[in-house]
Amino acid sequence: MRRPAVSIITPAYNAEPYLADTIRSVLAQTFDAFEMLIVDDGSTDSTAAIAHHFAERDPRVRLVRQANGGISAARNAAIERAEAPVFALLDSDDLWMPTYLEEQLRILEASPEAGVVSANALNLGGSFDGLALRRVTPGVHVISLRSLVEVENSVCIMSMFRRAVLDRIGGFDTTLRSSEDYDFWLRAAAAGFQILFNSVPLGYYRRRAQSVSADYDRMLGSITAVLRKTRQALPAASPDAHAIDRQLERFENLSIANGAKVALYRGDFIQAADGLARLAACSRSVRFKLAALCARHAPSLLLLAHRTKTALKNHRRQVVGT
Repeated sequence: MRRPAVSIITPAYNAEPYLADTIRSVLAQTFDAFEMLIVDDGSTDSTAAIAHHFAERDPRVRLVRQANGGISAARNAAIERAEAPVFALLDSDDLWMPTYLEEQLRILEASPEAGVVSANALNLGGSFDGLALRRVTPGVHVISLRSLVEVENSVCIMSMFRRAVLDRIGGFDTTLRSSEDYDFWLRAAAAGFQILFNSVPLGYYRRRAQSVSADYDRMLGSITAVLRKTRQALPAASPDAHAIDRQLERFENLSIANGAKVALYRGDFIQAADGLARLAACSRSVRFKLAALCARHAPSLLLLAHRTKTALKNHRRQVVGT
């Protein structure tokens, strides 16, 4: 087999329901000079058997097995065995459109200064099924470190990057159990690598049903940890460091707001009122002061108002895709 031009990195943990379709989307690529390294990260289902089935039939598919170590360790294990000068990330439940590799490689080859090229994707499942992850003006956009800080989802997991990025910043941080990709993009940008984002959706990003409130808290916590880590590596007076400080304050307020919402929905109106009062003190917003008063004296009215606002917001997103 000829040397691959792209090494596809696919960590897989209990991915039995999705992995076969993910592999098929790779084998259907119009650009075929690739290798796909699937790392079974200690799965207890048929993940390894599915990967082995495809590997037996196509030498471009390779299976690596290891004890469960998390998604960063799985990606690093694949990277250590990869042979290509370019890497492409594909999670075990996502899908590529047939021209993903061809179009992204064309952008990378036309931009020698770029270290990372990300692509847009369509939501697969969930309330936003069929809508693009990001609504941006058409074209290929440069994503700066400041943009990454201020818009934490400005780079999609469906990204490819040069080996030179790894040589300078190292692999994925195994101490992080989530937001490890965000940490990687931040480190790449801080190291001076240009990051590009292709507005054209070239894949499908799967949304799974989860406990929204609990997942949101975990997400805020993981992003906060990554931003604090990045903040420590920047000069204290740099504009990017100040942007991180603003985001950290924003995420703290979002966490307080989410805690107040959860308390409101479970009927703990005192805790909800306390959280809203904290927000009012931080932002000096009359809106939060009124909400705190309602939580103490008319909680059912506040709960009805919040449910109505959420329903209208979700309806608008489904209709106009924003």
